[in-house]
Amino acid sequence: MKKLVWQLLSVLFIAMCSLSASATGYTQTRYPIVLVHGLFGFDSLGPLEYFYGIPAALRSGGAQVYVTSVSAANSTEVRGEQLLFQVRQILAATGAEKVHLIGHSHGGPTSRYVASVRPDLIASVTSIGGVNKGSRVADVLVGAAPDLVYSVGDALGGFLDLINGSPTLPQDARAAAQSLSTAGTAAFNAVHPEGLPATACGEGAYQVNGVYYFSWSGAKSYTNIFDPADPFLAVTSLAFGGARNDGLVASCSSHLGRVIRDDYRMNHLDEINQMVGITDLFETSPVTLFRQHANRLQGMGL
Repeated sequence: MKKLVWQLLSVLFIAMCSLSASATGYTQTRYPIVLVHGLFGFDSLGPLEYFYGIPAALRSGGAQVYVTSVSAANSTEVRGEQLLFQVRQILAATGAEKVHLIGHSHGGPTSRYVASVRPDLIASVTSIGGVNKGSRVADVLVGAAPDLVYSVGDALGGFLDLINGSPTLPQDARAAAQSLSTAGTAAFNAVHPEGLPATACGEGAYQVNGVYYFSWSGAKSYTNIFDPADPFLAVTSLAFGGARNDGLVASCSSHLGRVIRDDYRMNHLDEINQMVGITDLFETSPVTLFRQHANRLQGMGL
């Protein structure tokens, strides 16, 4: 009996070691992962990260992770050129041949721009709550916002970039709103169509010019009574007239390439684990989704 117990303990110990080793390399992709923030985004504000807890979770599993800093408010093309410059810097520093771009909100089309003009540098683009076919909230702003609103947006963008160590990044809130509008994204998509669905709410090509395309998004604006941002997103969700949305982007508008899911119980901020991890208690953690996706890329040899 004693011998049997020791044998069982040995098997359990080996199994636990195997699981630990597996977890250690769970997010270890072949190419570095580059995170790209959306409108009025940032790297960190003191202890508050834009991608809250996500870089550390990815690194804990073996991934190389970089968080980029582009203009908090500007056009997709301007932000795209800024991102391209940083991608080149990352490649030079790491010796890698390509990177994975994961963009949230306006970070989605920003990443798409880079993959469109330099597909040789990009292994994959993942759009999370991406404004790929415009946002009705942006349409409202473009049609009704006075000049003062854009001036405040420029000031806010400048402040965010200043405290993040990038005070020289140009701000243009009006250009940002135009880029995120239905008309603005249509013009952008005509030049950079890679990965876009051919139908209103379908999937796009999974791979274009050697770049793999993925997307996921939420479809619930109010998810936690303790989240101070939820009431605001519940109001902005009214702009969509009943269509599924995450508070700022319609589910169908977020589609790009292979659609992982477009109906998570998450709003636009939950998708990046904001505010400070206060998300729906009955939905998969956003951090887990990022880890699973890194493992997905690993399984594809990327």
